[in-house]
Amino acid sequence: MTDLEDFTEFDDEETTDRTAETSDGDGEPTETAEFESYDVTPVGSDSGLGVLSAGGGLQIAEDADETHLRAYITAENRAAVRLGAYLIAPYPDGERLFCRVTQLEYEQTFRADDATEIHARRAMRSDDIDEEDFKLMATLEPVAILSEDSGSLTRRMTDRVPKPETVVQQAEEKRDIKTGLNIPADGVFLGHLSVGGQKVQTAAQPPTIDYRLKDAYDDGDPLVFRHSLIAGGTGSGKTHAAKNILRQFLDEERSYPIETSGDREVRPAIVQFDPQDEYAQMHDDGEYDDGFADALDSEGITHGGHDDTVAFVPKVGSSNYAASHHRAEQVEFTIPFSMVHDNPWLVAGSGLNDNQYSALVNVLLQRFRDQYGRDGTYEQFCSFMDDPALREELDETGRVHEATFDAISRRVRGFGPVFDQDAHPITDRVHEFVRPGRLTVVPTYHIADSRHAETVVLALASLLVDQKLSNDPTYDRIKETPLIVGMDEAHNFLTDADTVQARKVIGKFTDAAKQGRKERLGLFLITQDPQDIADPVFKQINTTIVLNLGDEDAISAVNIPRNLESKVPYMEKGQMVVYSPDNSEPVELVGLPYCVTRHGRD
Repeated sequence: MTDLEDFTEFDDEETTDRTAETSDGDGEPTETAEFESYDVTPVGSDSGLGVLSAGGGLQIAEDADETHLRAYITAENRAAVRLGAYLIAPYPDGERLFCRVTQLEYEQTFRADDATEIHARRAMRSDDIDEEDFKLMATLEPVAILSEDSGSLTRRMTDRVPKPETVVQQAEEKRDIKTGLNIPADGVFLGHLSVGGQKVQTAAQPPTIDYRLKDAYDDGDPLVFRHSLIAGGTGSGKTHAAKNILRQFLDEERSYPIETSGDREVRPAIVQFDPQDEYAQMHDDGEYDDGFADALDSEGITHGGHDDTVAFVPKVGSSNYAASHHRAEQVEFTIPFSMVHDNPWLVAGSGLNDNQYSALVNVLLQRFRDQYGRDGTYEQFCSFMDDPALREELDETGRVHEATFDAISRRVRGFGPVFDQDAHPITDRVHEFVRPGRLTVVPTYHIADSRHAETVVLALASLLVDQKLSNDPTYDRIKETPLIVGMDEAHNFLTDADTVQARKVIGKFTDAAKQGRKERLGLFLITQDPQDIADPVFKQINTTIVLNLGDEDAISAVNIPRNLESKVPYMEKGQMVVYSPDNSEPVELVGLPYCVTRHGRD
């Protein structure tokens, strides 16, 4: 006897024999007629990914949190839908809603508890999942409404709700996607539009979507003069990306008017400060095959080494510059002490307080100029500060207290290797230093003392900024040439600190950033620590390019939308987020797989 008791004697063969029989009115069994089968196919064919659902409400609101837009995705299309994908839903009158997938969620078609042993073991023994038992719902964020206007495609804010059961389709037309995201048709190439690290594919040739930065005065100021920041951790590819972008600005066809509404246009000059000695390699060709070069040509992407690349090498003490990794011309120069008269903070160091700095500027340097002239050297200035009679005189007259004099004397020391070395002063080589169409690279990797390297960079950057902002410039070449000042490891030079020197530097670069678009001056900052860049400068940045960052403070500092911020720690090398409110919607890009100039050392 088993638990089934009498049912163990049940004979299923007898039942099987009777499955094809029924009983007539007399109780005699009769055979059942077989049902005739028909081949049935639906009329027409499916198009799109699914339909908008009004089951939970269909709502467009001014408050994004109150917008409710969801689409049911059919079973055969579910594998193709990705978070961040761009979709289109048409209106009956021909306008179309351009939207983005922000959430994907499976819901049960029939109310059931599938967290059971039976459901689990059945799924474990099955080769696939019955998709028809579930619904895949996509939450959509409306981006813009697209409409045709006199043969051109235009966009506007979302101001109407689509109809229930409207078919949603993958956005596959390049003009739809570019218009929907407000990406300019022309400009400086940054990368290709992507979703989740995969390039967005279209029906066009080439199938990718090139992302461009506005670079003409037809629609506002070129964004290069509204300033850019590239932020990325070590190994994220930020130098690779920076080289590719800077190379586009050096295209022979790129030029800007010297004055607003002026007729004369001039090619831009780039001065790149280079602490790792990598950018002089832009003189040489990159390593890629002819097929890749042809693809770049077809998209209008500038590539190849830039012949007019010159390495301006600062002569600092006994340091030697070795340059076997590039073939760019090298020009040696020194910083003359005369530049300190216009920027006294260069020798102020980080320890002078306001009172001491005032004494340096208004008493000591003025007295030094009266005695030695503007061409007095740093060595003469040190001898001047060693004069005990001067110290006593200034103290007795109440102009500079002896303790203040001693503090200044200590802190202006140690700059001997920087100033007045055995090379041409940079002030004598300005016409070579800044030249239309030239890439000037200032390497500082060979300078062992970071304080000396910082002084060189700030002296040159201040020269450029002062001349650009001056109403009576000494060097017309700087004033009249559109200029891009690139600064790698910008956090080392533009950090916010409570010292006289830091305040003067930040104040100068803040003014430069504010007036840059008027003076044709663009800052191009590169950093792995964006949180350390002074806030007054950071606020003037219009285009932020973010590669992989692992530090939470750094990610928060770049101030990009939350949905993109969450992707930053997981981005692969070359993936980037671009946040440029005056250019387009925030987007994700993939950079070029190869550097268009030489990059890396053998």
